[in-house]
Amino acid sequence: MSDNAAALAHFAARLAFETDVSDVAADLAAGVPGVVVVDSRSRESWDQGHIEGAVHLPTAEIAARAPGLVPRDAAVVTYCWGPGCNGATRAALEFAKLGYRVKEMIGGFEYWAREGFPVETASGVTRRPVDALTAPVSGIACAC
Repeated sequence: MSDNAAALAHFAARLAFETDVSDVAADLAAGVPGVVVVDSRSRESWDQGHIEGAVHLPTAEIAARAPGLVPRDAAVVTYCWGPGCNGATRAALEFAKLGYRVKEMIGGFEYWAREGFPVETASGVTRRPVDALTAPVSGIACAC
């Protein structure tokens, strides 16, 4: 395989199985049918804050509980804390073993919050200010 063919295969595979917080937020805002966002973190982490509308399903419970919680035809998006954590990768693997279409949300909850998207806690839904190191503070898309 040539270097170019290897690069094409590599980057196409990444886009097939990874998504980012901006794309997930856009899909949720547009009401794209069948998208199920799964938070694979602990109860304590979930309680600290999570994506509004996400399903809380820790990785260790996916095999047993996913079939009763997540429709088989769903487009599953997994997330964990952030780029320093591979929990979303492990959760995505568990969904793939069960035959689900699944993508990992790169950046995780950290970048979701840092980009100013809605965060749900026991006291309601809130938004943090946009971190200028992660997204344009103007609120317009980076257009990447």
